[in-house]
Amino acid sequence: MTSEPGRPGRVKYVLFDVDGTLIDAVRNQRRVWETWAERYGLDADEVYRVALRTRPVETFAQVAADRDPSECLALLHALEDEDVRSGIYGAFHGASELLHGLPPGTWALVTSNYEHRVRGRFARTGLPVPDVIVDAAAVDEGKPSPAPYLQAAARLGALPADCLVIEDAPSGVRSGLGAGMTVWGVNATAPVESVHRHFASLREAVPHILAWTSGPQGNAAA
Repeated sequence: MTSEPGRPGRVKYVLFDVDGTLIDAVRNQRRVWETWAERYGLDADEVYRVALRTRPVETFAQVAADRDPSECLALLHALEDEDVRSGIYGAFHGASELLHGLPPGTWALVTSNYEHRVRGRFARTGLPVPDVIVDAAAVDEGKPSPAPYLQAAARLGALPADCLVIEDAPSGVRSGLGAGMTVWGVNATAPVESVHRHFASLREAVPHILAWTSGPQGNAAA
């Protein structure tokens, strides 16, 4: 893990990834892809294996090259929207305490999903929604590009050096680091390469995140 930047005495901000960081959506994502695969008569396990490491359009190209990509994407979006309405969702332990403990206007969500789905999931889990949500439609380049996190900082009126990114995935970590921000990893047994700090669970990270926002003592690397 690398040393992290810090600006003692300045207001600090926290930028959160959503799926895998605040919301546990693994079973939902698997169920959506399994249903999608069944509609096309494809092997669900193989489709999900590919989907885990590629963007949807790349998944379609690999597993359903003979299908219209726009049709494939429309079906996937419809299944995802239905899952938001009817699926069972859970927030990771500590998420509610953490988000309610942050001062308004000092945190944002940065997601590769779409805002209406994020709002639906947060409503289902009782999590508060911030003023700033940067979703897949808000930027031309998603993670691992730094663009999503830089936009979130700009909308909060924050300098990148004053932002703490909370992520669970390598692409998100690269995005935050590329934006010049402090990046902590959560919900993984091993740290993602180059994170400044690593926590096996979000619950374990909660007091450290709250301390980071409240004063210079939170900026110490570990």
